[in-house]
Amino acid sequence: MRKSMMGIANIAAMCLGLGLPATARAHCDTMAGPVVMTAKKALEKGDVTPVLKWVKKDDEAEIRAAFNKALAARTQGKEAQEVADQYFFETLVRIHRAGEGAPFTGLKPVGAELDPAVEGADKALATGSVAELVKMVNEDVSAGIRKRFVHVQETAKHADESVEAGRSYVAAYIEFTHYVERLHLDAMGSAAGHGEAGGESATPHGH
Repeated sequence: MRKSMMGIANIAAMCLGLGLPATARAHCDTMAGPVVMTAKKALEKGDVTPVLKWVKKDDEAEIRAAFNKALAARTQGKEAQEVADQYFFETLVRIHRAGEGAPFTGLKPVGAELDPAVEGADKALATGSVAELVKMVNEDVSAGIRKRFVHVQETAKHADESVEAGRSYVAAYIEFTHYVERLHLDAMGSAAGHGEAGGESATPHGH
């Protein structure tokens, strides 16, 4: 039970990567996201330490340098402060996402659309209850499996009628088995990076 619960967040990440546009999956690249919020507090306190957890060790030096530049520029007035802050936010998020193997296309404004699973995950952490998130993810995953299962069954009925019909069946079969395999591997393994369906261990087998 504990293992399956640990996989809930991974399944949620998996769902974000299946059939949804990249703009709907991102969370760390919004102005209201946890990375930027941490950066704001760090700049106000003049202490870079809190933001370092968002980047890999090899990127610390670049972040420290960007932070010091931002602090120096902030002393030049309000306009300079706004430019300096934005520069640091973008640098931090870009490097964070690069460390996760994800592209950076700019910071999205407060109120940018997020996937319900991301909002549900934040709500679960804020309230201390994961029940609603588990229910939502389980329902979405179940619906995805059932939809693909039915499609395979329907195409299988006509698979031998022609080469094209057979190819339609094979395509449906591969989509169904890869979908289920990715979900299972992601639930049993480590969390995927942003913009990825799964880590190296979660790569579906080819057919």
